[in-house]
Amino acid sequence: MRTVRVNTNTPYDILIERGLIAKTGELVKSVSNSSKVCVITDSNVGAIYGNTVVNSLKNEGFDTVMFTFEAGEKNKRLDTISAMYSYMADFNMSRRDLVVALGGGVTGDMAGFAAATYMRGINFVQIPTSLLAQVDSSVGGKTGVDIEQGKNLVGAFHQPILVIIDPDTLSTLPELYLSDGMGEVIKYGCIKDEKLFETLENENAFDIIDEITEICVSIKRDVVERDEKESGERMLLNFGHTLGHSLEKIYNFEGLSHGQAVAIGMVMIAKAGERAELTEKGSAERIKKLCEKYRLPTSDNASAKDIADICRSDKKASGGSVNLVLLHKIGDSFTKKTELSKLEDFIG
Repeated sequence: MRTVRVNTNTPYDILIERGLIAKTGELVKSVSNSSKVCVITDSNVGAIYGNTVVNSLKNEGFDTVMFTFEAGEKNKRLDTISAMYSYMADFNMSRRDLVVALGGGVTGDMAGFAAATYMRGINFVQIPTSLLAQVDSSVGGKTGVDIEQGKNLVGAFHQPILVIIDPDTLSTLPELYLSDGMGEVIKYGCIKDEKLFETLENENAFDIIDEITEICVSIKRDVVERDEKESGERMLLNFGHTLGHSLEKIYNFEGLSHGQAVAIGMVMIAKAGERAELTEKGSAERIKKLCEKYRLPTSDNASAKDIADICRSDKKASGGSVNLVLLHKIGDSFTKKTELSKLEDFIG
């Protein structure tokens, strides 16, 4: 088993092993003495893995129920969270009980936020089943929901007590979702690890996905340990995201997946960096080719003006400026404070 220890204020382990999801009960029992467990999942993942997880927990003596919401980013909203609260309250969950997030990034963000705020905070365990969630969103304690004005504008930092990653769950994903996750994998190579980037260029990532996952979560672990609440270095994890989130909003969170939007955002911001002579020439083209290798889009018809307008409401915008993540070169990133009034010209 691959184990990555995260030493935040609440330390926890990330466990990576094929077939691990069937051992959920014993793994949870090793870190929790809860009586009741609420598994939160969506309609797609629950139909495949819900019974496996619930039965495993029940076999270890946990009184377990499962809350299922309709799959899709469009349901990542406060009324879904409210329904979770009601479900947990009807189950008479106490502050010592546990939430298990079973699913992709949307599920992890919402279940984590529900756990962070129910009774002012209860423990939760992440079982990410999508590539994006396994390599990125399940680690680091960011939770949240979307509101009409933008993505993840309501949320909390709330670390899990355990992350259980079973790469076998990727076998049930449509190709679109595998490509989606590769947007975040490529991001890690761009911001911190040129060797990882070269490996992705030269090999098929899916042939060595266990190793790739461990590398990505280790990079994120290192960043989160140094900057848990995103006051400095952790901002680098947003490479491609500021512009990507704007694109997701333009498409109303339906026409473009998160990983696709991030891929386009990475290429756009790398091109902007090159034009400003801040980024090594040729970097944008390497990112573009790598994204295309993993079937990710690299451009969009949305105007720079529309993208910049939405950035003004991004949670990373403050005092008339936004911290953009740029590259000196592949594997070497930095942040640059940019006035929102000049953003359109910079990315144009």
